[in-house]
Amino acid sequence: MATLEKIRNRAGIGITIFIGLALAAFVLGDAVQSGSSIMRGNQQEIAKIAGKSVDYKEFQKKVDDLSDIYKMNSGSTSLDQKTTEQIREQTWMSMVRNITMKDIYENLGIAVTSNELFELVQGENPHAIIQSLFRDQKTGTINRAALIQFLKYQQSNTNGPEHNYWLFVENQIQEERSFAKYNNLLSKGIYTTNDEAKLNLEGKNKKVNIEYVGKLYSSVSDSSVRVSTAELEAYYEAHKEKYKQEASREIEYILFPVVASKGDEDKVIKWINDIKPEFATVEDPAAYVNINSDKQFDPAFYKKSDLPANISEFAFAGKAGDIYGPYKEGQSWKLCKIQKFEELPDSVNARHILIRVTSQAETAKAKSTADSLKRVLTLGGDFAALARKYSGDEGSAVKGGELGWFKRGMMVKPFDDAAFFGKVNDYQVVSSQFGIHLIQVLKRGNTTMNVQLATIVRNIEPSSQTYQQTYSQASKFASENRDLKAFRAAVTAQGLNKRLASLYEADKEVAGLENSRLLVRATFKAELEKPVLSTEGTPIFELGSQFVVAHLSGIQEKGYSSLSVNKPTIEMTIRKDKKAEHLKAKMSGKTDLTSLASSVGSKVEQAQDINFETYSIPGLGAEPSIAGVSSALEPGGVSKPVSGSNGVYVVKATAVNKAMGSDLAAEKYQAKMALGYRISVQAFDALRENAGVVDKRAKFY
Repeated sequence: MATLEKIRNRAGIGITIFIGLALAAFVLGDAVQSGSSIMRGNQQEIAKIAGKSVDYKEFQKKVDDLSDIYKMNSGSTSLDQKTTEQIREQTWMSMVRNITMKDIYENLGIAVTSNELFELVQGENPHAIIQSLFRDQKTGTINRAALIQFLKYQQSNTNGPEHNYWLFVENQIQEERSFAKYNNLLSKGIYTTNDEAKLNLEGKNKKVNIEYVGKLYSSVSDSSVRVSTAELEAYYEAHKEKYKQEASREIEYILFPVVASKGDEDKVIKWINDIKPEFATVEDPAAYVNINSDKQFDPAFYKKSDLPANISEFAFAGKAGDIYGPYKEGQSWKLCKIQKFEELPDSVNARHILIRVTSQAETAKAKSTADSLKRVLTLGGDFAALARKYSGDEGSAVKGGELGWFKRGMMVKPFDDAAFFGKVNDYQVVSSQFGIHLIQVLKRGNTTMNVQLATIVRNIEPSSQTYQQTYSQASKFASENRDLKAFRAAVTAQGLNKRLASLYEADKEVAGLENSRLLVRATFKAELEKPVLSTEGTPIFELGSQFVVAHLSGIQEKGYSSLSVNKPTIEMTIRKDKKAEHLKAKMSGKTDLTSLASSVGSKVEQAQDINFETYSIPGLGAEPSIAGVSSALEPGGVSKPVSGSNGVYVVKATAVNKAMGSDLAAEKYQAKMALGYRISVQAFDALRENAGVVDKRAKFY
């Protein structure tokens, strides 16, 4: 039984595990040790943070521990790939924060005392994790009796999973509290002055109406602007940080999809024709479908309008036991047999009393309560009064259990079946995932004939022979084209669809390729212009329902991308700057916009209500430089030529509204809050960068 289930049983309440915060605040404890043994060297080093080496086995143990906690909470025995990756990522983030902040906490004297921890668990205002775990679902408040009961139980069972889970929860609280203290310390060190708040208000409330003349960069031909090699090199050196890059690889690859052949489909057709006589005579078609079909029996009843035309015509013209098919639908062949007909309403009006169940052990007690209520009702009891007193469905309880009218399929299936197949005014006791329902149907809507069908489905899938033939095609192609030049030539000659991908070492997959992390890892071990090889040394990767053959076509090491790679972009930037200077020279010294427009072959445009926060100018799009210049102008003021995103502009303020907001205190508070949030994020980012984090996870996962 899952730990969560045990907590529920012993605490006697419904509990929602605060798993998001638990993951984000996972404490790694003393798992991270500095240095590595001489025997181990750096081969098992998965990270280096603030000079401390983290061993792969130690990191993986913490991932496993968190995975076990997640399994206990969810009651599952295994985790899917996506969840596992999320757990790894959360473990990594917590580890980086722990190591980065450990010495800082010690230097600043930040800690969580035992008395403080007690208050966070059992005090007047418990931590959010405690409130979430032990919240009474009915009252919305913390169930302190359940909390104390669980604490006593785990303390007396120190070898049980509940105790380990509780240690985990305490770690979450202490780690989150320590980090909150650090952020609070930062926030106390910042201040927004009255002058700053006043400037903010002025900037927000000052609205300017403008006229402007613009000349686009495209009006100057590229051929008239020369960019020299020396200028390219100088720009590159001056802005080199812009061209910093992580290690990446480029691959070219082709796909060999495994697609069912005509022979595979012929086998499906033969099988479904062979099974038809037997299907026609079986006494329990539903069980037969569940054993033989690729899709389980569907117990639903359908109106004529709910079914495809060919099936509806067959079903509502036939009788129980009639068979239709075989017929093809999508990538399947089917046989359809009429199971039975029912006259069913399109909607019902019903009421219910819900006895909620939070554990399996409570089911029998809830069933007994529902049976007792049913006996009271059959003796003339007041349904509405009983619903208000006993029902766990608060929405309907206040209405005496009334649910009103609802259509088929709107409720969970057990409830839906009871409501639509039951008789008016009968009392029915039904179980669902929400608990035990005592249901009474009050009215039924208009009834129509519905049919239940038993359908055999056999999917058209590739046979093992088809898989082998496709693999042979991929193998032949790979063996005949062992370098990139031959690969490209073969792709062209055979008219194949070559695909390209640029990959970073930490990428989880190649876009569009299922479970392709192995291909990403292999790419970073491949030789340039050679095939990418799997861990088994083969150039063929089986990814989902296709085989992939890839060649490494480019390598970019960590550092700075070269001038040659960035030359087109740099050349465009320099040319744009030169065009801007040329246009500025032509537009300088003129304050009469009409005259200026005439001299440069443009016209005077207008825009209204521009302020410092304006991003897009009507008719121009994103031109923040115009907003900045406009917000600084006084009435009648004319700007110097200003370089924008698309051209050079001269702006004149025709009217200025300086309406001042009155709530200076609110502006000051908002500015302080925004600054506090930004500082807390930026401070940790700076500390993490200073820690010199070296991430080697991509070598292990």
